[in-house]
Amino acid sequence: MSSTLFHYRLFRDIAVTGSISKAATLHQISQSAASQHIQELERQFGVQLVDRSRRPLLLTEAGQLYAELCRDLIRRWEDFHAAVEQLKSEVVGTVRVAAIFSVGLSEMSGLQSEFSRRFPQAELAVEYLRPERVYHAVRSGQADLGLVSYPHPTKEIAVIPWRCEEMCVAVAPSHPLASRETVSPKDLEGQEFIGFDPDLPIRKDVDRFLRDQGVSVNVIMHFDSIPMVKEALALGSCVSILPSRMLRSEIEQGRLVAVPLREPGLVRPLGIIHLKRKSFNRATDCFLQLLQESHGQAIPKAVASI
Repeated sequence: MSSTLFHYRLFRDIAVTGSISKAATLHQISQSAASQHIQELERQFGVQLVDRSRRPLLLTEAGQLYAELCRDLIRRWEDFHAAVEQLKSEVVGTVRVAAIFSVGLSEMSGLQSEFSRRFPQAELAVEYLRPERVYHAVRSGQADLGLVSYPHPTKEIAVIPWRCEEMCVAVAPSHPLASRETVSPKDLEGQEFIGFDPDLPIRKDVDRFLRDQGVSVNVIMHFDSIPMVKEALALGSCVSILPSRMLRSEIEQGRLVAVPLREPGLVRPLGIIHLKRKSFNRATDCFLQLLQESHGQAIPKAVASI
């Protein structure tokens, strides 16, 4: 990587993180070196780029213009690099993926092993994040692809639909509902319920579903991840609504029971997000193909509308 491109990425990450020290750590240089680079830029341009009196620091108007230039130049370089890679027969390069915890923990181990077996010269780098951080990673260029539930396109981000996961009622084997073949939404009325944090899309969708069915549950605790909800269910007498696919291990171990929801059912949509007009390297194209195979059907074209 040229020193110029390195410095473009350094300033971009200063803008993204709002911290010189965090950006310096990301690029494995000292905070002093990063600060000196900014000071040199400010001397060259004759304007202040960073307001150092604020925490997190803020970019000045000139700094915002320069950060936008950095992002544009980085994207153009990545597009050029991806185009060159497409001309090569071998699959090389790094695929940077940001995934929500439930998708990442359940899917990525097997996908990483298979990707390494097929493409030993390529690398799959995965980071597990909360949903809003996945979008941030894709927008900022820190991830090529994001794997999220309830995906939504924006002016900057396109969505590739991936799959829909059936939701079910999840309970411990000792719970009275565990012996049912199916559960009606009305059967959940007044039940002690373990939900998700109120800001998460899955919580909003489950709340909407119960509200549409005229059902009121007693939410006694909430968590930010499916593994935490499952652990709480296994220890108590509560119920929850979770994707059936996420319960396979607990069902095999006899720790939880998945009871199908009677009509109307509920599904959790999953999607792949990426920056619009972004060119992928061959490694990323191959990883998308692997995702397609893991789902068992072709991946549609990206959804470009808002």
